[in-house]
Amino acid sequence: MLDIKKIRADFPILNREVNGHPLVYFDNAATSQKPQQVIDKIVEYYTMYNANIHRGVHALSQEATDLYEASREKCRAFFNIPTAKQCLFTFGNTHSINAVASGAHVFVKKGDEVIVSAVEHHSNIVPWQMLCERVGAYLKVLPVMDNGQLDMNAYHEMLNPKTAFVVVNHISNALGVTNPVKEIIAGAHKYGAKVLIDGAQSCGHMKVDVQDLNADFYTMAGHKMCGPTGIGLLYGKEEALNELPPYQGGGEMIDQVSFEKTTYAGLPHKFEAGTPNIAGGIALGAAVDYLNEVGMENIAAYENELLIYGTEQIKTIPGAVIYGDVAAKAAVISFNVEGLHPYDIGTIVDKLGIAVRTGHHCAQPVMERFQIVGTIRASFAFYNTQEEIDVMVQALQRAVKMLS
Repeated sequence: MLDIKKIRADFPILNREVNGHPLVYFDNAATSQKPQQVIDKIVEYYTMYNANIHRGVHALSQEATDLYEASREKCRAFFNIPTAKQCLFTFGNTHSINAVASGAHVFVKKGDEVIVSAVEHHSNIVPWQMLCERVGAYLKVLPVMDNGQLDMNAYHEMLNPKTAFVVVNHISNALGVTNPVKEIIAGAHKYGAKVLIDGAQSCGHMKVDVQDLNADFYTMAGHKMCGPTGIGLLYGKEEALNELPPYQGGGEMIDQVSFEKTTYAGLPHKFEAGTPNIAGGIALGAAVDYLNEVGMENIAAYENELLIYGTEQIKTIPGAVIYGDVAAKAAVISFNVEGLHPYDIGTIVDKLGIAVRTGHHCAQPVMERFQIVGTIRASFAFYNTQEEIDVMVQALQRAVKMLS
């Protein structure tokens, strides 16, 4: 059992009002809110330790370096990454994906095939399109069924000796459906293909064990797991990371530089060019501490209760249609009301202090698959309550009445 009152007290933004109403924040799939413990770490860094990390001999640099690397170790343990050198700090989930896709020509050759799913965020589509255009490979799309689940029979039929890379999200940001990533990974590995799993929507809502999943690459978004924006993680198997060329050149990622030749640093620094988001990295460690204190199993169980309750309540709205209404999903409800535009509903409920996301959610192919312009997406976190869901449903009913 979670002490929700105590947890909510840790998130100062939950005390504010929007348009004269108490804030109901149901846009957690876009970004999670930050507890005071994380905010304090950012302030503490700039107040007490502000210095560039690594190589510095003065006290501030050494203190900042120690805190930054301690955070890396916390993240390593949180995701069960084998070694700290396989836990790379990036500027976000999109940066992590691009870091892999930009160098994936070492794995994908002309005539090869790259499989992406039909429920991907644009950030896990466009980089792979760019790769295929660059090397002359073919992009193949794993279809999604009417219930929002991936067509796994089609997937296994698609796999063949030309399959070089498979990319899929762990949880769909547009639908909330949890994909069978272990089966996807195992199938791809039978053909020697590499696999990247986009963990942006999973990293703050369920326990993720990268060794158990056995993906070659796994990406995480710090701002979706109670951490700051501008910080992310990239896990890779050591052999794959060693083979992958650097995404960017500059300071920190080098071993030796001359005008004739440059050699690169070892992992993880090979992929961490330039001054990183030091405050963000340190604060991400604080976010991991916070999530560990609450307990990921507790978070997953409580959010599932919110999902079940929210689904039941939204179904009471006449004309409500939920997309991806299956058992295996995160606390995300993507829905429409027949005959009404999602933007119109979202605008009205915002006036009542309720933050939901409307639109295509950077997943236009998903909307095209279901022949809709977009959806209303209510996404819950462990600091939300059933009472807030009741407030949202009342606001939705009011909006439907106004627009009908």
